[in-house]
Amino acid sequence: MAVEILLPKIGFSMQEGQVAEWLAKDGDQVTEGQPLFSLEADKSTNEVEAPASGTLKIITQTGETYEVGTVLGYIE
Repeated sequence: MAVEILLPKIGFSMQEGQVAEWLAKDGDQVTEGQPLFSLEADKSTNEVEAPASGTLKIITQTGETYEVGTVLGYIE
């Protein structure tokens, strides 16, 4: 079963964020806890870790702004 990769809410007032860079490529094998992408929000950049292990499927574009809770991809 696929695990959704969601745009996390990092700060109390955060409503949206931008995927600055994917640190793994579409189709890569990732491990739970591995840094997955860089998230820019509220003038800060944070690395977001993989929520599970498996094959990464990216469904969003780098540099676009998304609301908190948006599905950015899946780990299958």
